[in-house]
Amino acid sequence: MSPAAFWQIVLELLAAGALSVPFGHYLARVFQDQKTWLDPIVDPIDRAIYRLIGPDAVNQAMDWKGYAGNMLLTNLLMGLLIYAILSWQGHLPWNPLHFADVSPFLAFNTAASFITNTNWQAYGGESTLSLFSQMAAITFPMFASAATGLVAAIAFFRALGPACDKGRNLGNFYRDFVRALTRVFLLPCLFITPILVWAGSPETLAGMVTAHLVQGGIQHIPMGPVADLEVIKHLGTNGGGFFNANSAHPFENPTPLSNVIETLLMMVTPMALVIAFGRMVASPRLARVMYGVMAFMLVVAVSVMVIAEQRGTPLLAHAGLMQHAGFGQMGGNMVGKEVRFGITQSAIFDTVSTAFTTGSVNSLLDSYTPLGGMVALVQMMLNCVFGGDGVGLLNFLMYGLFAVFIAGLMVGRTPEFLGKKIEKREIVLASLALLVHPLIILAPAAWSLMAPYGVNALGNSGSHGLSEVLYAFVSAAANNGSAFAGLNGNTPWYNIVLGLVMLFGRYASIIFMLALGGSLAAKPRVQETIGTLKIDTALFGGFWLATIIVVGALTFLPALVLGPIAEFFALYGHHALSGMGR
Repeated sequence: MSPAAFWQIVLELLAAGALSVPFGHYLARVFQDQKTWLDPIVDPIDRAIYRLIGPDAVNQAMDWKGYAGNMLLTNLLMGLLIYAILSWQGHLPWNPLHFADVSPFLAFNTAASFITNTNWQAYGGESTLSLFSQMAAITFPMFASAATGLVAAIAFFRALGPACDKGRNLGNFYRDFVRALTRVFLLPCLFITPILVWAGSPETLAGMVTAHLVQGGIQHIPMGPVADLEVIKHLGTNGGGFFNANSAHPFENPTPLSNVIETLLMMVTPMALVIAFGRMVASPRLARVMYGVMAFMLVVAVSVMVIAEQRGTPLLAHAGLMQHAGFGQMGGNMVGKEVRFGITQSAIFDTVSTAFTTGSVNSLLDSYTPLGGMVALVQMMLNCVFGGDGVGLLNFLMYGLFAVFIAGLMVGRTPEFLGKKIEKREIVLASLALLVHPLIILAPAAWSLMAPYGVNALGNSGSHGLSEVLYAFVSAAANNGSAFAGLNGNTPWYNIVLGLVMLFGRYASIIFMLALGGSLAAKPRVQETIGTLKIDTALFGGFWLATIIVVGALTFLPALVLGPIAEFFALYGHHALSGMGR
């Protein structure tokens, strides 16, 4: 790794960490109904929204079933609204380019994608969606889906906290949802959007601008309200782009400065949630252990991806085509990357995007080296390297419960987590939450690789083609939304099955974890004794990490061997596997 790359990684991660600490304390105060300096500004807005919802609905205490039920109902209604907007966009206003209605299969896929915080796009935004659809069916659910994941984690935190009323009160979904929208996501968007406009992102209701070219002729350039979408897209770990090129497009991500801002936005909320967790469960030391484990995984991932991309493609080096590229002996892999970002900023951005399950990309993942592409895959397979807003931390805590249970069996003691005994019911629920993820990835991916309608959508064959299909289902199940881009996802099969995978990947794990939280909350708190297993130590943090690695390897290693690992060894053996598209 070059010194410049090293310092870029260090400074960006340190900046994100520094921002996450005060933001984490702020999140804890918001959801513990403690005073903040923003209360005089936001309280009147909140009260107006509460009156629309109804005082009874907002003030009612909810157990895990009530919380989950109201969450599902709200998301269902918003999903139906998105589907209706897309299906009728040709008859709705703010359609200056006169786009037709979106087809039923694509409308279903897009509605499922954006309400689940996945933001998978089987279409080109600038050539498919009207301005009204971009705002009402794309930007609006970016706020709503991010708030849903955030408050689901907050409810689980309350279940483990000292003030929980035996599981009868995990909070009120509607109150939490509104406060997440107004106090966590809306205000930063209002302040940061002008910065992106200053950097070069457009913010307009004009459908396009006509440019008169120097060499003669004209060019019609699509425009729209891009800057505000970019902020919530990254702050809410959403990832969907206004344009098909996503954050590689110069309107979405115009300069290296905007690239750094968007990278930091992706990291700050999931990192801050770990700090908020420590405050809400009255165990900041445990939060520091968790933060350290996730930060270690992130540092390893970004380092591996940067090094892999800086080393470049060995086949080209072996052919003598990149000896003088200036990136070392083998030359750097600039294929599919924007010159204004270069290798390091592209690799950092896409590592962060897949670690925090944002899905935003500023380069073409299909053209990454096998090792670089595998880093993106592995992070989404584990889905707990900080992860998206709320859900990533829930997955990390799920692994923690398994680590506690295994460690308790090893030393012959009843496993406890924050003073609550981990017994059969909790392990069954955690196991169901764990098994959903690989099941909805591997089963439909295998089917797609056998069925003609699945294989015909591939742009590549061999190991790289397998990686493309695997990546699509991993991205959908992890609610990431990025793609290798070699797969045509806009077919009836992929629109339907990927839409279903997104829905199961989002809501099944949340429901199981809320049920687990409700089960733990109902249990009496056990007093700590000399025989209690300490979970807030560096030693247990290492065991927690080992549990994640072992479970992940047992689940996904065979698929990785057939895909990126086989491609890696083939390239370093100077063999091009058929149809890899390199």
